[in-house]
Amino acid sequence: MKPKLRFVSMIVYTLGTIFFPFDRAVFWLQELLEREIIVEPVLLQHGATNADKLNHPLLTSVASLTISEMHDAIRQSSLVISHAGQGSTRMLAEMGACFVLIPRLRRYGEHVDDHQLLFARAVERFGVPHCTELEQLIKYIKQPPVPLKNKLFNAPSLAEHLIVRYKLAELQTK
Repeated sequence: MKPKLRFVSMIVYTLGTIFFPFDRAVFWLQELLEREIIVEPVLLQHGATNADKLNHPLLTSVASLTISEMHDAIRQSSLVISHAGQGSTRMLAEMGACFVLIPRLRRYGEHVDDHQLLFARAVERFGVPHCTELEQLIKYIKQPPVPLKNKLFNAPSLAEHLIVRYKLAELQTK
């Protein structure tokens, strides 16, 4: 059983749990800590990304959190810096979290395509900020965005949409 993580206030830095590395985000976090742009505790959920080189007294690093642990961490956070996954973004908006997205980019081998960037650009109109450069992220850390207080949209999640599509395709082949 994992010990319960408790912080007074912190930044949650989550990279998602897919198997593609997100080394750019890890490098940025190291920079932010070393340059003392981040001066409060950070909970890093790094998934499959190797974060072994990160070493800082403000940092707690875990491979993954349960959904309950993630919810607890978000409630204790002053800011969440997250990959731009659809499920994570929807959860953060519904929880009224203060957050900014870092889309995984194909050119760095962070995903198979740039769908996270397209998604981040699409939800920007709802007030969800994203950044593709470290200097943009620094701006959001120094002046955090206003928390969202509603669902972003009522459409099904990508997983729900794909399940319906696959079931329809399966029925058509029978």
